[in-house]
Amino acid sequence: MKTPHAARLASSRRGFTLVEIMIVVVIIGILAALAIPAFQRLQRKAQNTRFISDLRTFSQAFETYAMENGVWPANAGSGVVPKALTGDISSSWTSTNTLGGRWNWDKDRLGIVAAIATTGVTADAIQMAEIDAIIDDGNLATGLFVENSGLYMWVLE
Repeated sequence: MKTPHAARLASSRRGFTLVEIMIVVVIIGILAALAIPAFQRLQRKAQNTRFISDLRTFSQAFETYAMENGVWPANAGSGVVPKALTGDISSSWTSTNTLGGRWNWDKDRLGIVAAIATTGVTADAIQMAEIDAIIDDGNLATGLFVENSGLYMWVLE
């Protein structure tokens, strides 16, 4: 038979102490501090990969059109599919791209004959330079992927 003192002592040991709870909270905090930056890097890499994939898909459609017709399609506004390519470009042209911007077809603009551009991106210059390093020369001032007057352009000609 238990004494009243032993029963009280046994019931007081059922829960966790404040120190034990604090240790668990600190461990969870450390794990979160390690996991969040890794998740953000993966998310950024996925955005870059999707952007590059869309850019290549659109480039192929425009280049195919130019080869078949001997000319580039007429200039179109931001988020507007050029009339000549209405059936060839997916709906992702008219929606916001993975970097928060809109796709734009530029013909004979800013000294460039033909380019696929994106306007209004929310990505920073560092992320755009990362994309440039993957698909071009890593310098947004030179090469085929350039920044020009706030536009990021993939130059086709």
